Amino acid sequence: MAKYQCMCGWIYDENEGEPSQNISPGTKFEDLPETFQCPQCGLGKNAFRKI
Repeated sequence: MAKYQCMCGWIYDENEGEPSQNISPGTKFEDLPETFQCPQCGLGKNAFRKI
């Protein structure tokens, strides 16, 4: 599973998901809804890069 980092530095880890947005562990970044926003700064998916 991969990790993606937002421009602000927050990291989305596919293994962990994002509980604050009801994203289950194991959810791939490409499967996140288009409305997904960084919980730290509010930017959308286009602000993330694979690390």
